[in-house]
Amino acid sequence: MKLKTSVLLLIIGVILGLGILIFRPATSLAEETEVLHAINRLSFGPKPGEIEQVKTMGIEAYIQAQLTPESIPEPPQITQKLNQWEALQLTPVELFNNYGPPKKQNGEKPSQEELKAYRQKMNKIRVQAVDGHLLRAIASPRQLQEVMVDFWFNHFNVFVLKAPQTQLWTGNYEETIRKHSLGKFRDLLGATASHPAMLFYLDNWRNTAPDSPGARGPFQGLNENYARELMELHTLGVDGGYTQEDVIALARILTGWGISASGDKGDGKSGFFFDEKRHDFGDKVFLGTTIKGTGAAEVEQALDILATHPNTARFISYKLAQYFVADQPPATLVDSLTKTFQDTDGDIRTVMETLVTSQEFSDPQYYRQKFKTPYQYVISLVRSADLQDVNLSAINGILGQMGMPVYGCITPDGYKNTQEAWLNPDGMLRRLSLATTVANGKLDKSEPLDPVQLSKTLGNNFSEKTKKVIETTPPNLRADLILGSPEMMYR
Repeated sequence: MKLKTSVLLLIIGVILGLGILIFRPATSLAEETEVLHAINRLSFGPKPGEIEQVKTMGIEAYIQAQLTPESIPEPPQITQKLNQWEALQLTPVELFNNYGPPKKQNGEKPSQEELKAYRQKMNKIRVQAVDGHLLRAIASPRQLQEVMVDFWFNHFNVFVLKAPQTQLWTGNYEETIRKHSLGKFRDLLGATASHPAMLFYLDNWRNTAPDSPGARGPFQGLNENYARELMELHTLGVDGGYTQEDVIALARILTGWGISASGDKGDGKSGFFFDEKRHDFGDKVFLGTTIKGTGAAEVEQALDILATHPNTARFISYKLAQYFVADQPPATLVDSLTKTFQDTDGDIRTVMETLVTSQEFSDPQYYRQKFKTPYQYVISLVRSADLQDVNLSAINGILGQMGMPVYGCITPDGYKNTQEAWLNPDGMLRRLSLATTVANGKLDKSEPLDPVQLSKTLGNNFSEKTKKVIETTPPNLRADLILGSPEMMYR
């Protein structure tokens, strides 16, 4: 993606002319600006005609519809594509049995040809999972649900290339997250805790009581990895009040909480299996509560404690406020979300309703204050350009160049969503190069974009400085400038 020097200089001129990439209207938001603000925060950006549609139905009706995604029909063309991809349709056990490693025949190791075919099948499943993720983000009218999937997948991050097994199960893992993305936090927590993708990624499938009958082979002893991240990243937060003793206690509680990939044990579908032979049946004291050594029920009790803990309510509320409102979210909003979380036993839909109807959400000082992540920027470009035949694998390749491929975060904390993480010279150059590629129709081999229509799609919501630069630029470069404008970088 080569960028014309003249366009690059013009865009940089706009950015430098504005001093810093911050836009703060002096008064309350006008109706169209409020509509655009809601669309930018509750979706991955407007498509052509969407601002007019939301204005017609009203912001309140739009918000309520997005909060209840089951009320919004998915277009048949999306459903048909998704139904063709087995990575999104099969259970973890079916995926392992259909696409897992070749088995030894008569005691002999698989041939090189068999191993090559296996790798090709695994890659096929991984590509299907990525394509399904991108397709929904770009085209689904259930935009808030897809935004929540983006939020929760980073919160409960799994790196797709940790091992072949994670490639197999990532698509199903995302489907599990989507199912609970606006439900009860406790259900979401439990679903991720028992999913083989998470158990494999954070090594709990190995977690074994050292002196148990099952302590052999890869199951040699206590593994604290998942127990630590379950508290630090998934529930309480790094300053959530737990100790190293709590980490050890939770790791002991989680012993035997593992995987039966082929389904010969467990329910034969989910890939989850609790192995009593590897469990520590001693009593534990976890976060001040004594948990009797009863087996799998210990984990459910521990998850109940974590899901209802006040520090979990505050940690999740802070992260939601940071994602949807500001990098440094207002304390009043975090307090309000925390109260709703506690009052509703972690009902995510109600917490989100509190957020989007809050005074802080609509406060002009927070308008266009969230710098888009590479993922959000790329998806917003594709949506605003209304690209119909885009190569989804190419999109993920672009995201990889920008440092944010789908399912590609190696560390368990997931991708950051703050300006500090993504606003840098290299990242800006890549964005501006992509803006030129999209504007000239080279991403999907279409016609160059009409700058007038593009500006209308985006609500003509540009600063006077940006408008002046666009108006004094040759018409064939205006779409480039619009997609690379400072305003396009923020939501």
